[in-house]
Amino acid sequence: MAYNKASHPTAGDLQIIARIAVFRGLKPETVEHVVAPATAVMLRPHETLFRQGDPATAFFITIDGWVKLYRITLSGEETVVNVLSKGGSYAEAHALTGARYPATAEAVSDSRIVRIPADHVVRCIRENPDIALAMIASASQHLHHLVEQIEHLKAQSGVQRVAEFLASLVPVERGSYVVALPYDKVLIAARLGLKPESLSRAFAKLRAVGVVVHAAHVAVDDVSKLRQLASDERAAIRGAFH
Repeated sequence: MAYNKASHPTAGDLQIIARIAVFRGLKPETVEHVVAPATAVMLRPHETLFRQGDPATAFFITIDGWVKLYRITLSGEETVVNVLSKGGSYAEAHALTGARYPATAEAVSDSRIVRIPADHVVRCIRENPDIALAMIASASQHLHHLVEQIEHLKAQSGVQRVAEFLASLVPVERGSYVVALPYDKVLIAARLGLKPESLSRAFAKLRAVGVVVHAAHVAVDDVSKLRQLASDERAAIRGAFH
């Protein structure tokens, strides 16, 4: 697609880019060379970055906001693969192999995204093979994350998945805290592999451990108890509510 509102990445953008897995361990001057032709684009909610099946001509890094990756199944239904926030990178492997994007990327909120052209990165890899090793490490990290997602879908109860999601949003280890939900509950449910009604039931069960939902905010009475619930085995979760 054609990108409007494109600009050069700022110094702050480059700091975020330098910390992502794709560039971890590379010299600062190497990273600067790889991202030299990069552009930053602003997307409003529901604007599309790329679509499933489009030629993969670049890879992307989220600087700010939330971006949803989803696939359309043969039956026409939307399946959320991931929701990425600050520092999340995607489509590296597909862009570098000349493949097509396997999913659609759509902004969930106002988002700032950096686009790095694949052809330039390929030229850089030919000059410096260390970049390829970093790319492989990043692809391995993405695979590990997908394996974890599958494990959670198969081994965790819905309550445990919701508890873990909420715990991931809390920056403290104990005490009370009010969490602002980053996006709507329909998308939260899809990301966790739940139906919206199952998410509502999970929120209701979490009241037993002092978790109360108020519209787009969630009040957590005891963060340590929520973290313990998120790390428990499924059998322990069942036992907590019976």
